[in-house]
Amino acid sequence: MLGKAKPQVVTGSIPGPKAKEILKRRNEAVPKALCGTAYPICMAKGEGAMLEDVDGNRFLDWIGGVGVLNIGYSQPEVIEAVKMQADKYFHGIFNVYVHEGYVKLAEMFNETVPCKGDRMKTYFANSGAEADENAVKIARAYTERQDIICFSGAFHGRTNLTMALTAKKAYALRMGPFPSGIYRTEFPYLYRAPNGYGKDEAVQYYTDRLLSLFDEAAPASDVAAIIIEPFQGEGGFVPAPLEFVKKLREICDENEIMLIADEVQCGNCRTGKYFASEYWKEAGVPPDIIATAKSMGAGVPISAVTAREEVMDAALPGTIGGTYCGNPLACAAAIKTMEVMKREDYCEKAMHIGKYVIEAFEKMKNKYPVIGDVRGLGAMIGVEFVKDKESKEPNPAFVNRLVQTALQKGLLLENAGSSGNVIRFLAPLCMTDGQMEAGLKIFEECIKENLA
Repeated sequence: MLGKAKPQVVTGSIPGPKAKEILKRRNEAVPKALCGTAYPICMAKGEGAMLEDVDGNRFLDWIGGVGVLNIGYSQPEVIEAVKMQADKYFHGIFNVYVHEGYVKLAEMFNETVPCKGDRMKTYFANSGAEADENAVKIARAYTERQDIICFSGAFHGRTNLTMALTAKKAYALRMGPFPSGIYRTEFPYLYRAPNGYGKDEAVQYYTDRLLSLFDEAAPASDVAAIIIEPFQGEGGFVPAPLEFVKKLREICDENEIMLIADEVQCGNCRTGKYFASEYWKEAGVPPDIIATAKSMGAGVPISAVTAREEVMDAALPGTIGGTYCGNPLACAAAIKTMEVMKREDYCEKAMHIGKYVIEAFEKMKNKYPVIGDVRGLGAMIGVEFVKDKESKEPNPAFVNRLVQTALQKGLLLENAGSSGNVIRFLAPLCMTDGQMEAGLKIFEECIKENLA
C-alpha cells in the first residue's frame, strides 16, 4: 500500500528510463520556463505522503505540492465527494446562477476564518495569486485608497499586480511595467536582524522602517492595505514575530489601513491552527482580510478571500468574480477537505509532526556547522544553511547538493529564501511516524555525505 510505504529507488538512479522518455517529450512540447531539471520525476500515482513515479520509484514528499497537500495525495473521501459532484454537473458560474456548494463552503469559512469583526463573508477564486489580488481590490474598494505596502522576501503570485508585490524579481523578469502604488519595507527576519539586535530591538527597528514609508514614500492617508504572510514561504520560511504583528495592527487601526494576511501557503492546518492568524486573534490582533488557497481544495484549484461583512460588501457588482471562481467540483473538494481536517484534528497532526521534526533538526543544528537556524510554526519548518555560524553567509550550493542527494535516496526536498539556502518542510500532515523517521534519517545522511 503506497500510503504506508517507505522511500525506495528501484532504478538505481533518477530519472528512470520511462521518466526520461516523458521528460524528452515535455521538453519538446512545453515552454522552457516550465522545463526545470532539479526534479526529473514523472508521477504515476500518489497516496498519503508518498509519490510513485512511472518507473516504480517511491518518494517521501516533503514538498507537498509546495503546500497543497496538507491532507495528502488522493484522500479517499475527497475523491468520492468530487465524483458525486461530477455526476450532477461540472460547472455553474456563480455570478449568473447559484450552486449550493459555494454557499455551504462560504458558510464554513465564515465560521472558521479568524478575521477582525463579527459577521464574515467569503469570496472564492482559483489560485493564491487571484486571492491576493482580490484581497487588495477589496481593501481598495473599502478604504477608497490606492497604495499598498508589502515586505521584503514576500511572494504573492505571478499576476501583474502580485508580481509587483512579490519581492524576488526572478519571478518577474521581462514582465513589466508593473502597477504603481506598491511600496516595500523590511520583513522582520530575526535571524538576520541588523546590528546584532535582539528580538525587542529588532521588532522596533523593523517597525521604524515601516513607519518611515509614511514620510518618505506613501502617506498613511493614501495606504489602503498592508499585506503580509504570517509565515513567509518563498522568502525563507520566516515567521512574523507576534510582537511585530501587534505593532502592525496598532499602525493599521490608527491610520484606517486594512491588514491583509496572505495565508495561501500557511493556512489550512499547516501551522497547528486552522489559520496561522488564529495566533494573532488569540493575542487580540486579528487581520482584517485573509487570503488562502493551496491545501484548501486538496489539490483541486480553489482559493478564498474572507473579511467582515462591510469590507466584503464594499466591492461593487462586476468588480469581483470570474467564470471558474467557486467551481462546483472545487467547492465539493474544499468542503470535504475541511470536514475531514476538522474531524481528524489535522491541527494536532501538524503539532505532533512539528514537535518531532524540529527536535530532530535542532539536534542536527548542534552537530553540523552548516545549519545556522531552525524555525517553525506547527509543521511549517525552515532549516537555514550557512557557510559558518558566525558570519551567517548563505550556503545555497550546499542546499542544491542536498536536494539532489536526497532525491536519489527517495526524499523530495525544496529550497526557499532569497539566496536559496533554506530547506522548507511541507510534508503532508498524514505522514506516518515511520515515514517521518525514514525521512529524517535520509536527510541527515545527505548532510553527512555533502560535508565529507
